[in-house]
Amino acid sequence: MSETQGFEALQSLSSQPEAAPREPVRDQFGRSYATGKRKNAIARVWIKPGKGQITINGRDQEIYFARPVLRMMIAQPLQVADRLGQFDVEVTVTGSGLSGQAGAVRHGLAKALTYYEPELRAVLKPHGFLTRDPRVVERKKYGKAKARRSFQFSKR
Repeated sequence: MSETQGFEALQSLSSQPEAAPREPVRDQFGRSYATGKRKNAIARVWIKPGKGQITINGRDQEIYFARPVLRMMIAQPLQVADRLGQFDVEVTVTGSGLSGQAGAVRHGLAKALTYYEPELRAVLKPHGFLTRDPRVVERKKYGKAKARRSFQFSKR
């Protein structure tokens, strides 16, 4: 096989047709569902078109997440996608603390948005909203005070 034939074969492989556009994933009620995770928190997120109301474990987001930073964290995928106030969000979240739960809700909301509107994936992916943060608490080892901390050394 000559050099030009090899080059042409390589070009033909790279010029394959693009993947078909993804179809929206919605249930019979017009909602999209996704699961978000962060630390030990797991958030189940449903989105549907609405007035922009966010409900977490049956409570309004202002009551559940009292700190404005956590509410801002949750709204980030909607702001980046320019969909603030267009979707009603229903969330069930368990485990971890408030910060981990807010991260899980953000992850789940971003995934649910991509299921509802697949073209938003290109907008959300560069901001890292679709990537699960792999950092979790390290387990405690025997012979140690914590995961890595040793007991205080005593010379006598």
